[in-house]
Amino acid sequence: MKNYYLVTGIVMTTVLVVFMLFGPLLPFVDSSLEGERVKILGQGNIVTAPYAPSKEYLLGSDREGRDILSLIVMGTKDTLLLIFSITLLRYIVAVPLALAGSKNKGPVSWLLNSWNQLFSSLPVIFSAIILVNLPFLVFSENRFFWCVVILAFIEVGRVGYILQQQAHTLSKSPFVEAGITIGVSPLGIYSRYYVPNLLPDIIVNFFIDLGRVTLLIGQLGIFSIFITQEFVQLNYGSGEIINTNINWTTLLGDPRTDVLKAAWIPLFPALAITFTILTFNILGEGLRQHFNRKTV
Repeated sequence: MKNYYLVTGIVMTTVLVVFMLFGPLLPFVDSSLEGERVKILGQGNIVTAPYAPSKEYLLGSDREGRDILSLIVMGTKDTLLLIFSITLLRYIVAVPLALAGSKNKGPVSWLLNSWNQLFSSLPVIFSAIILVNLPFLVFSENRFFWCVVILAFIEVGRVGYILQQQAHTLSKSPFVEAGITIGVSPLGIYSRYYVPNLLPDIIVNFFIDLGRVTLLIGQLGIFSIFITQEFVQLNYGSGEIINTNINWTTLLGDPRTDVLKAAWIPLFPALAITFTILTFNILGEGLRQHFNRKTV
């Protein structure tokens, strides 16, 4: 039976990869991202940004007069790199902990259970808002690095706990017990038995988690919380925190105002985020079906 989820996921992923690698070269993309806040039309008519969708701006413009379609395409690389960085770091930490706690006892097992319970008591977005808004992070020169670490570590406990339970079940299987009986070293047990059998689940969960991380950074954007930002002083004693990146969350920074006056500004970046979430979830489900067919 044909795996339509996998085929669809690969096609959707290809679209993202094309935008990420070749976005600036596409004919409909303004790679300079230069906008015009004010335009003078015929008969002295003046219009100001944001501009509604038209032939000139297929998806409209933002408040700086920049083409939103170009912003979305040009921001694909930064957005995907951010998503992959967070998810990859999460798994780099979670997988070794899960394997180390495969016996479901001991300090590593206790750590994963506690970690999972601590951050499961609140929605992830609440924990993320609290932690990335810590005062020393708001103005830190290394904010990007620390935000990636924090967003990755928030769900290390959940990922590690899930994989730990799978490893614990695997530890009771006859072939693992046979390997221990014949004297295979602990490193050999992990490399020959645990990793090959857990790898399909790790891959599937990794792609599903890419979707979770995409949703998380989108939610942070709605709350005007950016991974890369700086403080700009406007007047004496006052200033404003602005985003310094062109990832998609940039255009979600003021949704309450834009939804009423220029709905296209948050709408299309939100659709791009939704497309990415669906891409990773569909691809993950396709990979799950691909791996499961070998055991059916």
